[in-house]
Amino acid sequence: MAKVKHKKKKKSFFSVFFGIFSFLVALSVIFITLALGAVMYFNYPSQNMQRNNNISDFDAIKQDEDGSYLIEVRRGETSQSVGLRLERTGLINNRHIWNVLCRISNQHIKMGTYRIEMPASILAIHRLLVSGREILHSVTIPEGVTIRRASIILEDAGICSASSFIASARDLSIVREYGIPNQTMEGYLFPDTYFFPKDFPADQVVRKMADNFFERLETIYPSYHVFTALELNEKVIIASIVEREYRIPDEAPLMAGVFFNRLRINMGLQSCATVEYIITEILGRPHPNVILNQDLQIRNPYNTYIHRGLPPGPISAPGFVSLNAAMYPERTNFLYFRLADVASGRHYFSRTHDEHIRAGQLFTKPSWP
Repeated sequence: MAKVKHKKKKKSFFSVFFGIFSFLVALSVIFITLALGAVMYFNYPSQNMQRNNNISDFDAIKQDEDGSYLIEVRRGETSQSVGLRLERTGLINNRHIWNVLCRISNQHIKMGTYRIEMPASILAIHRLLVSGREILHSVTIPEGVTIRRASIILEDAGICSASSFIASARDLSIVREYGIPNQTMEGYLFPDTYFFPKDFPADQVVRKMADNFFERLETIYPSYHVFTALELNEKVIIASIVEREYRIPDEAPLMAGVFFNRLRINMGLQSCATVEYIITEILGRPHPNVILNQDLQIRNPYNTYIHRGLPPGPISAPGFVSLNAAMYPERTNFLYFRLADVASGRHYFSRTHDEHIRAGQLFTKPSWP
């Protein structure tokens, strides 16, 4: 009997398509599940925070009172080293995952001090450390300080070294950049509260303070651009002297008026503040509480008791009050003033030398804190 041949049934197009579609759907589900798992892992805070009670100095991570963590990324430190410290302190679960994340992101961890707000995922911590958004430290430069004194304040705050700040403030390329007709930036670095990261370049600190000076000057006298560099410098010098003389703000314009009156008649400014500048900044002696007659005889270009006209340059960093006074001096006939009441800081203003002599001793403004 002849054998019957059975023809193989061919799979329909629909069956093939459905099979492929099912496979892709399953693959997609697996991929999405893995992706969601990865997203959850990278965005889920570490569960090992209990170990933070034993943070060592090596880790350079400290917990703040508000529960956040301060981490210092050291100069030249690798991402692997940072990951090790983060894992040791419980801020991340696994340093190996951290290393993979750093490698695939192709972004470098930046040196600096950072604040990690908790809870924070491994991804959030990584974004912070590659962003370079360091903690900014507040530093206040008081009115009336000199470049030397400002440099000490900045060094104490860890912003930059005193020597690098002084060098930048005396850098003639920076001085000329701002069109200042002096040898230093003295008088043109506005006293204010600033926010800088630690170990900030000194030249950028100087530029920030100088930019602030001219911005503030524009609010005081919007058309200051009409002055030549020498004319503006004259006013800044007067402001720097007034800054070291006044104690009560409403007297500052009167003092500025006295100095401009003296310049007009070619009379010596005879400012105790300029003698004080010689004693502390040039001779390096302690700040005097009282200017003595022998101090008035010191031979120096800044001594306005023996040299008529303006001193060679500003003697301090004038603030808003003294700059405003120099731009808008009070018009009077006064040629003299002297501290009359130590407690209140009030001065006695006079037109004649005899009145001035009867006013008493010569006092100076207290030194900076």
